[in-house]
Amino acid sequence: MNRKAVRLGVILLAALAVAAVSLTLLTPFSPGSPSGSSPGGERDRTPSGVRVERLGERDHVLTFASAALGREGRVRVLLPAGWKPGSGPWPVLYLLDGCCQPAPDSWVTEGDAARFTSPYPVITVMPEGGAVGFYSDWRRGPKWETFHLTEVRAILERDYGAGDRRAVAGLSMGGFGAVSYAARHPGMFRAAASFSGVLDTTESAPWLLERHGEDPRDLWGPPGGSEQAAHNPVALTSKLAGVRLYVSCGDGAPGPLDDPSAARDDGEATLLAQSQEFARRAGKAGLEVTTDFYGPGTHSWPYWRRALERSLPLLMDAVGASR
Repeated sequence: MNRKAVRLGVILLAALAVAAVSLTLLTPFSPGSPSGSSPGGERDRTPSGVRVERLGERDHVLTFASAALGREGRVRVLLPAGWKPGSGPWPVLYLLDGCCQPAPDSWVTEGDAARFTSPYPVITVMPEGGAVGFYSDWRRGPKWETFHLTEVRAILERDYGAGDRRAVAGLSMGGFGAVSYAARHPGMFRAAASFSGVLDTTESAPWLLERHGEDPRDLWGPPGGSEQAAHNPVALTSKLAGVRLYVSCGDGAPGPLDDPSAARDDGEATLLAQSQEFARRAGKAGLEVTTDFYGPGTHSWPYWRRALERSLPLLMDAVGASR
């Protein structure tokens, strides 16, 4: 065989290999199919490249290779009653974590999300967001926005029947993410909720990043620049038309859900001022905004659990998933 024929053969084999990999990645996966995955923490390895750990009938943990993160990414998913492979389209609720949570699924372990969402016909999605990821594509670093809104969304739609009626809620840094995502992606979310959210990043974001050993310039470039403004919720109210908003926050004084020994929380007081300013601008822009500035309360899970429970009727009504 001459050298030209050998070279052609190598090229054809390489092309066939690429086609085979592409076909594997595009093959739909039915998370409930009989492939050895039974409730109780067993794992599936699927043709779609997503590993599924079933913690219960409606509680799945997904792990997959993420190009946006440059490593594996993790998502916890709570399925509605009546879900089965091939069903849908289902409404979707994203729950976003705050800064520095000890686990990427704190909304389940600390926020009681499984109980609160169980009565609603909605897929609840809790993706990891990094310690101080700020729900953005970093200039030098991970692309969290792409991970959440492109990669995770595609898997949910392909494998779980997720539809296009979406709401998003988050605490602290996740409150920033909820409002920023809704504003930066018009039409993607019908409702957004912020619980003790970072709704003005001007000073809070650089402070948090530096406190956790990150260079703020790696996120949006120079602090105060155009890229930071393009993500800053208080500067984005004009882009939230048609989005139903829910904003809650305490004033930092120890409240009824705090331990008797709790001290005043100045950080929560700062976030209250940000939340009030955001709500003022939202109202001035003619947006539909519901506020719960409940007075005494610190930056802690008891208040975020209550905020989720209180906001769910609004969020579910917005996506057509009322009980």
